[in-house]
Amino acid sequence: MLDALVAEARLRWALDLADGLQVIAAEHLIGTPLEPSRPALIVPAAVLRLDPAPSTALPGRHGPGGDDPLAVLGRLYPADHPVGRFGSAEGLTIGEMATETLAAPLYLRPVAPEQAVASPWAMPWISHRLRLPDGCPWDREQTHESLRNHLLEEAYEVYDALGAGATPALAEELGDLLLQVVLHAQLAAEAGVFDMTDVNAAIAAKIVRRHPHVFGDAEARTASDVNRQWERIKADERREGAEGDSSKPAKGALDGVSRILPALAASQEMQERAANIGYEWPNIEGVLDKVVEELAELRDATSAADRAEEYGDLLFVLVNVARWQGIEAEAALRAANDKFRRRFASVERQAAARGVSLRDLSFMELDTLWDTAKLEEKAALAVASKETA
Repeated sequence: MLDALVAEARLRWALDLADGLQVIAAEHLIGTPLEPSRPALIVPAAVLRLDPAPSTALPGRHGPGGDDPLAVLGRLYPADHPVGRFGSAEGLTIGEMATETLAAPLYLRPVAPEQAVASPWAMPWISHRLRLPDGCPWDREQTHESLRNHLLEEAYEVYDALGAGATPALAEELGDLLLQVVLHAQLAAEAGVFDMTDVNAAIAAKIVRRHPHVFGDAEARTASDVNRQWERIKADERREGAEGDSSKPAKGALDGVSRILPALAASQEMQERAANIGYEWPNIEGVLDKVVEELAELRDATSAADRAEEYGDLLFVLVNVARWQGIEAEAALRAANDKFRRRFASVERQAAARGVSLRDLSFMELDTLWDTAKLEEKAALAVASKETA
């Protein structure tokens, strides 16, 4: 029967087998990778002599509507994309499909690469197209160096969006960040060094290798066990890398912490790595005592250089306090900054309402306005809490 369906598709819809042909059981549609830029034949499982039991949703497409075949097709194909019906002159579109439509064989023509936007290969194709001689002048001028700041900017925008949790805005920001990965892979592909296949393979292989308790026979019962195992595996990787190239010194546990990370984030990452290999206080009381010690040393510092050094030491220990208490230091300081910004704006509004300048107010008067701002904020939070209850 498949041969007859393929023959009809070649005759009626100009199927070119050189483009490849995806043959998918309708009952397994939600659990099967489907590339919309390639032709697809969807048939009942019985035609393929497969178990008709529905499959589970494919990871990566198991979000909203991931368990509904029609919703999956609607996310992968434009609503007006034609759907061929075998043995019938009447066609329909993706948007017109109903559940019963999947009971008979269907043919899906390939979507133009720039329209197959939900495909993981859409952006690599688009990036390649933009870099061609008749593509985009801006894209053709980009280099790894020129894109560095864009990568940082997009990463920070994702960081900000994460504060609101899983939102459509986060999906958009993650897409902007993914674009930077795709662009760098495209530049490397043009240089003959690597492409997106290598990027995908490198990270997937690394994650599998570093999770032997999931993909192997190792055991890790707690998150702490996983962290210790992770650091041991990374240490082995660094040692093996050095042994493979005797001209390179072995990498240390902290060598992978980027020097351009925000200082608080870098400090927390370094301390976390050191702790995972055993360099750790026995309890948080020792860390808190160290805070008192560093604060005293800051008070006693006599020169500008000494004060700067002791202040850095104090911040470093405070980051360790955050780590012990499960607080992300960078996020905590950002939240404190946002809180200060909100309350200071309230102080400015209150002063403006009284017709006075902040410069004309004493510290005590400003502090009174600040206390009012705090009370206003607490009242607003209470109202919001009641509305969501």
